[in-house]
Amino acid sequence: MGKLAVIAIGGNSLIKDPKFPSIEDQYQAISETAVHIGELVDSGYQVVITHGNGPQVGFALRRAEIAGQEAGMPPVPLVNCVADTQGALGYQIQQALNNEFQRRGIDKPVVTVVTQVVVDGHDP
Repeated sequence: MGKLAVIAIGGNSLIKDPKFPSIEDQYQAISETAVHIGELVDSGYQVVITHGNGPQVGFALRRAEIAGQEAGMPPVPLVNCVADTQGALGYQIQQALNNEFQRRGIDKPVVTVVTQVVVDGHDP
């Protein structure tokens, strides 16, 4: 199978400056990370990436709270905020890697998989 690298991208690492936590700023950080991942793939590694999303979940919860207070929107459960941000970050990582691979002439598929985690087996 060759060399395998498992890379963990922390959600906090995507916020390089607390004054600039926007999705665009985070995508820029992801794009910078994709350059380094592209180097690994170029050197023969197969790569598996996992990522956190702690601060992103907090932002999503806050947006939902504000939408509820200001516009009467229904609440968004934590589990949905986690899923939303997991999917969004996966999409951004996939997009950045596809762009980096294209730039390097690498013809490899990039796939995003959304997962579920059981925190408490007794929690329905």
